[in-house]
Amino acid sequence: MSNSSTTCSPPAPGEAREGSFRVAAIQMSAGPNVNGNLEEATRLLAIAASQGAKLAALPEYFCLMGMKDADRVAARERINSGPIQQFLSSIAKRLGIWLVGGSVPLESSSPDKVRNSCLVYDDKGQQVARYDKIHLFGLELGNERYAEEETIEAGCGVVALDSPFGRIGLSICYDLRFPELYRSMGQVDIIFAPAAFTATTGRAHWETLIRARAIENLAYVVAPAQGGYHINGRETHGDSMIVDPWGVVLDRLPRGSGVVIADVNREYQASLRNSLPALNHRTLHHC
Repeated sequence: MSNSSTTCSPPAPGEAREGSFRVAAIQMSAGPNVNGNLEEATRLLAIAASQGAKLAALPEYFCLMGMKDADRVAARERINSGPIQQFLSSIAKRLGIWLVGGSVPLESSSPDKVRNSCLVYDDKGQQVARYDKIHLFGLELGNERYAEEETIEAGCGVVALDSPFGRIGLSICYDLRFPELYRSMGQVDIIFAPAAFTATTGRAHWETLIRARAIENLAYVVAPAQGGYHINGRETHGDSMIVDPWGVVLDRLPRGSGVVIADVNREYQASLRNSLPALNHRTLHHC
């Protein structure tokens, strides 16, 4: 089938082809300075908008990769208040894009923890959705140790929203390992998975997980990631990518800061779902 969504090469700058729209995933290598990170996000989002993106997403922890995990607690904000949320609102409005704001540290019920929250803003700068990361990453492998539960309070609500681009499902990073989360969203057209995968786990599983979520849900998956070496000594995997409902990687960026961009074609998606109606063939949920 000849279609813009089946090509592995990124589209040329400009407007998306007829019958489709353009989506962007931003890759960063964030550091401990919030203002510096927001400046870099501004630069990259402007590039995405100039290339015709109407919907864009930032990676997990785009605003802060602190020297220690507790730094995210110090930077936490009240909902609808604070410089990080103001940035997301103003840049979405200024660029005229819908923006999936990676993750933002928001207040939790505990004074020494945050909610790791993905906030969505429309092109008028209004917040239209919030998803709090449900699955908290933990790893002890060789010299690596991660325990998000020590500074993050888990969310419990599955979030999907209607938009001009179709129905959107929200997730963050480690959520990718839990396919039941995506099943519980119902039928969604685009899945967002902003992430900061470690280099170790990313090399082993990142692409496989993203493509699997796309294939099993017959959905586009937009996965903006942290990618590179960070001042705090951490190395993240990068390889931000956009994958179509057939599991084809439309565009990707292995390392460093940059923009991944591709056309989303809803007609192509509908044709795949009609040809292979796997979402209608599910039976276990009826048993």
